[in-house]
Amino acid sequence: MSNRQKQIKKNIELRATIIQSVRGFFIRRGFLEVETPVCIPSPLPETHIDAPSSGAWFLQPSPESCMKRLLSSGYHKIFQICRCFRENERGKRHLPELTMLEWYCAFSDYLDVMDQCEDLVKFLAEKTGAGDALSYQGQTINMTGNWDRLKVTEAFDRFAPVSLESALASNDFDEVISFEIEPHLGWERPIFLYDYPRSKASLARCKNEDQQTAERFEMYIGGLELCNAFSELTDPVEQRVRFEADRQERRIAGKAEYPMPEKFLDALSAMPEAAGCALGLDRLVMLFADAPEIDDVVSFTPEEL
Repeated sequence: MSNRQKQIKKNIELRATIIQSVRGFFIRRGFLEVETPVCIPSPLPETHIDAPSSGAWFLQPSPESCMKRLLSSGYHKIFQICRCFRENERGKRHLPELTMLEWYCAFSDYLDVMDQCEDLVKFLAEKTGAGDALSYQGQTINMTGNWDRLKVTEAFDRFAPVSLESALASNDFDEVISFEIEPHLGWERPIFLYDYPRSKASLARCKNEDQQTAERFEMYIGGLELCNAFSELTDPVEQRVRFEADRQERRIAGKAEYPMPEKFLDALSAMPEAAGCALGLDRLVMLFADAPEIDDVVSFTPEEL
């Protein structure tokens, strides 16, 4: 055992406690744990997520497409803990191979998933002994009561040096979120950043009263983005249009062009209204371990293999 593995042993034990507790949380709430293939023929063509190739197929960046096909087949409350893979992702908060918690619930929307996220993290705080106050990087985060909710438009007004419209026009939206807004979020209490521009949520349903705003949110605690969630788009015609736009952006950027996920699109017409969430378990463990880097909560980093 290397010195690093010896130093992080408590974090690895905490990681096991968190994963076991996550399973218990969802099973007790009537969710079915499922497994879907890691190697797939056609990743969803999201603009900023790149899937590593595996022969003629790809390693999944997310189990989303297969899990939604299960939703369409009558599996109405499902969750999965799995390995996901993403090219060109390595840093203090990023790994090319990560552990994802993903869940979907039929006949619900993104507001319901916000409540589920809050219940889950509070449950884990109890199981890990953090209780009502979580200590992360020298700050005490209040876990009690209803957590804060902040619209993306309000976040730009409060924290960004440019307007939301300017950031979208200059294609700097993601950079402004990451470097200007994200560091301020979730330090007093956890917060949900919600209602994203339609162009930044290609798989999300838009609001009935505002078709330019998508029912998407991200949860932040201690400046960490922990999850991405939304009310699901179930219109296969609209989804195909959005995928074509994403594929065009990928072509312009010189990125790999993925086959259109036809079986996923075929399944959408049978999918009930639903909402889902993808939560990075490695980052969640970072939070409870009070770890500044993702390397501190995984048994082996890519560089050690």
